[in-house]
Amino acid sequence: MQVSDILRVKGNALYTAAPDEPLADAVSVMAERDIGSLVVMEQGELVGMLSFREVILAMVKNGGSVAALPVRSAMDDAPLTCTLETDIDAVRRMMLDHHARYLPVMERKLLMGVISFYDVAKAVVDSQNFENKMLKAYIRDWPEQTAGSD
Repeated sequence: MQVSDILRVKGNALYTAAPDEPLADAVSVMAERDIGSLVVMEQGELVGMLSFREVILAMVKNGGSVAALPVRSAMDDAPLTCTLETDIDAVRRMMLDHHARYLPVMERKLLMGVISFYDVAKAVVDSQNFENKMLKAYIRDWPEQTAGSD
C-alpha cells in the first residue's frame, strides 16, 4: 500500500497558512475545520508545518497568548514529507521515529495532500480487516475446494 492509496480514500481537501499570517487566525481555521495541522506555504512553496503541538509550545513560550505572533514563529520549518509512491510501512516508521503526526505529501514541489497518523492507522486496520475476511472465506470454503482432489 502506498500514500496515494490513502489519499484516494481520504480525499484531497487541503488547508494552508501563510508564514506571516497571524497565528491566532491559523488556530481559528484549525478549530473551525476540526483539523490538527496546516501546511505553511509561501509563494507556492512548502516552508513549514503547523500543528497543535507547535501552537501549544508557542503558547507556553509566550505566556499563553499567540495573538501577536506570526505563524512563522511557531511552525516547524523543516517538516518531514513523503511522496505519493512512499510505501505505508516507510511512512509508519518515519512518523514513529520522528513523533510526526502529520506529513505533507509532495510531488516535486507540488503539495498533493496531507496524511495523518490516524489516516495511516486506519489504512492499516482496513487492510488487515480485508485480509482477515478473505482468509476466513478461504478457510470456510476450503473443504469444498479439496473435496474432488482425491
